Amino acid sequence: MSSIAEPDGFDAFWKATLDTARGPVLLDVTPGPDDLPLFECFDVTFGGFGGDPIRAWYTRPSGNAADLPAVVEFVGYGRGRGLPFERLTWPAAGYAHLLMDVRGQGDQYGCGGDTPDPRPYSSGGPGPVTRGILDPYDYYYRRLITDAVRAVDAVRALSGVDPARVAVAGNSQGGGLAIAVAGLVPDLTAVLTSAPLLCDIRRAVDLAGAEPYGAIATYLSVHRDAADTVWHTLSYFDGVHFAHRAEAPAHFGIGLRDTVCPPSTGFAAVDRWRPPHETRVYPFNGHEGGEAYHVRDQIRWLRDLVTR
Repeated sequence: MSSIAEPDGFDAFWKATLDTARGPVLLDVTPGPDDLPLFECFDVTFGGFGGDPIRAWYTRPSGNAADLPAVVEFVGYGRGRGLPFERLTWPAAGYAHLLMDVRGQGDQYGCGGDTPDPRPYSSGGPGPVTRGILDPYDYYYRRLITDAVRAVDAVRALSGVDPARVAVAGNSQGGGLAIAVAGLVPDLTAVLTSAPLLCDIRRAVDLAGAEPYGAIATYLSVHRDAADTVWHTLSYFDGVHFAHRAEAPAHFGIGLRDTVCPPSTGFAAVDRWRPPHETRVYPFNGHEGGEAYHVRDQIRWLRDLVTR
């Protein structure tokens, strides 16, 4: 269970949010760089929250005309989509791959992003995790989670994708987004999440001193009378509440020495997952988890699932 109780109206909040985002999904698909002849790459723009343009890289193996199963990948906190040849694991494994950019992020590490966040916010701190934190309708992650749901709609509309076989994947912030999408999209094939952010959020803020949870603690250290309001806002975005709504099988990865996303918070989501799921635990690893060992396990797990 989450240390933040599920709010009344959770489902109505998300239904209303997603209803406002339904509309034309693919805004532009342009051939991307041809630096790697074994892959086809496209620069995609799709309509996210409120129709805002969200950038993504769409990559698939060259020379394969079949409609392929797809993996939609979400990136970590502070990272953008980067360059198109940075993340080739899934297309190299034979999947169509959509890598979603993150609105208003991309300046902390990696190779940057290409999607601004044009929406103003009226409350909270400057970083993504505290933008609009005094009002669930104003909160940054309402927009980002909606973008992630729309990324699934976008990949299903792309040429060369089997829309009936779509998985979502991510690490850290990306893992949290994958869990949220799984709770909002009922017909996914699979969910691959490791070191997920935004799970059992209040406990995570109590345990973790590092960013991004540390930014929430810093905000509350200044705005001392805002705690109840902040926890209420965050209750609409806690991955534990999405987890028990998920209908797809899942593959989790958790490092027991993770000081960024404490392991107990990830296990809170695991405990609420009702469909079949597997969890890989790395006793001596932190936020990096199993790294390439874990990726290898993800590839094998998803391959077996898709084959079945």
